Amino acid sequence: MVPESVTALVRRGAREPFVVQTVRATVAATLAYAVATRLSSEPAPLTAPLTALLVVQVTVYSTLKTSIRRVNSVVVGVLIAIGFSAVVGLSWWSLGLVILASLVIGRFVRVEEFVQEVAISAMLILGVTKLASQAWDRVLETLIGAAAGLVFNLVFAPPVWVDTAGEAVEGLARRARQLLLDLAEELGRPIPVARAAERLHEARRLDQAIAEVDAAMRQAEDSLRFNPRISEGLLSRLVLRTGLDTLEICVVVIRVLARSLTDLAKRRGPGERLFPPDVAVVLEELFAHVGGAMVSFAVLVTTQVSRDAEEAEQRLAAELAAAWACRENVAQVLLRKVQEHPEAWQLHGSILAEVDRILDELDLDHRSRRLMEELDRASVASRERFSRFARLRGLLRGERGGGDGERPASDAGR
Repeated sequence: MVPESVTALVRRGAREPFVVQTVRATVAATLAYAVATRLSSEPAPLTAPLTALLVVQVTVYSTLKTSIRRVNSVVVGVLIAIGFSAVVGLSWWSLGLVILASLVIGRFVRVEEFVQEVAISAMLILGVTKLASQAWDRVLETLIGAAAGLVFNLVFAPPVWVDTAGEAVEGLARRARQLLLDLAEELGRPIPVARAAERLHEARRLDQAIAEVDAAMRQAEDSLRFNPRISEGLLSRLVLRTGLDTLEICVVVIRVLARSLTDLAKRRGPGERLFPPDVAVVLEELFAHVGGAMVSFAVLVTTQVSRDAEEAEQRLAAELAAAWACRENVAQVLLRKVQEHPEAWQLHGSILAEVDRILDELDLDHRSRRLMEELDRASVASRERFSRFARLRGLLRGERGGGDGERPASDAGR
C-alpha cells in the first residue's frame, strides 16, 4: 500500500501550478516532436517541441494567446529573412539589419514577449543554404508545436484555479481581521509610538499583499476563459474580481485607521491610554464584528455551491447587523466624550467614517449593485465586439452601410 504521506504529497503537488505546468509541458513537447518527425523533412525537428514547450501554459486562455503570438513571431521572422535573402547575402552588416528590422517589426505585429523570437527565426533562416525548404519547415514545425499544445489543453483541460484564488482572498480577509483584533486589543492600553508604528507597517504590508492575491486572481480568471469545464465563466470571474476589489478598499481603509491610531499615540503622553476604558471596550467589540464581516464576505464570494453560499450570506448579514448595532453604540459613547473634550471630535469622527466605509463596502445590496454593473459592462463590451464582427462580415460580403441600415430615400439624393 502507498503510505498516506506519499499520497498527500502527490495530491498537494497536483494542486501546485508549477507541478501541473511541468507535467503538461513535458508531455505536450514530447507529442509535438513525435508528430513533427513524421511530417517534417528535418532530421531533428526541435522547433516543434520548443514551440509546444512555450505554448502550453497553465490555462487554456493563456495557451491560446501564447500560440497565436508564437506562430505570428515565427512567420514574421521567416518572411523578413526571405525578403532580405532576395536582396543581400549573409554578412555582419546584413545580419545587423535583419536583427534591427525584426525587433522593430516585432513591436508592431503585437507578439509581446516573443519579439526576440522574430529576430531568432530570421537569423536561423538567413543562415541556411536551402532557404525556401528550411523556412517553411520551420513554419511547419511551429504550427505543429502550437497545434499540439492547443489540442493537448483542449483534450486534457487544465485545472481551474478558482480554489487557489479563493484561498488567497480568504487569507487576505483573515489577515485583515487579525490586524483589526490586534489594533482593538491596544485601544485601552498605554501604547508606545514605536508599537503603534509597527501596526501601521503591518497594515502597509497587508496592502502590498494585495498584489500577490491579484496575481492568483488573474490566473483564476484565465483558467475560466475558454475552459470546457466551465459553463458560467464570466459570472465566476466577476464575482471573484468584484470581491477582491471590495477587500482591497477595506484594506486601504484599515491602513488609514492604523495611521489615525498612530497619530493618536504620538499625541498621548507616556503611560497614557489611547482611549478611556469604556470607549476601548465598545471599539474593541466593533472592530471584532467588522473583522468577522470581512471574513464572511470573503467566504461568500469564494463559495461555489449555492447552499453553502446561502449560509455564507446569512453569516455575513448577521455580522453586518451586529456591526451596525455596535457602531451606533460607539457613536453614542464617542458623542459623550466629544462633549466632554471637544478637541477630540476630529479623531473620533474619522474613526467612525472609516468604519462606515468598510461596512458600506461589505453591504449585500452594495455588492449586488456592483456585480450587476460589472455584468452590464461586460454585456455591452460583448455586444460591441459582436457588432464589429457583424460589420466585418458585411464588408466581406460586399454589403454597404456596415450594419447601420439602409440610407433614407430623402438622403439618397443629397
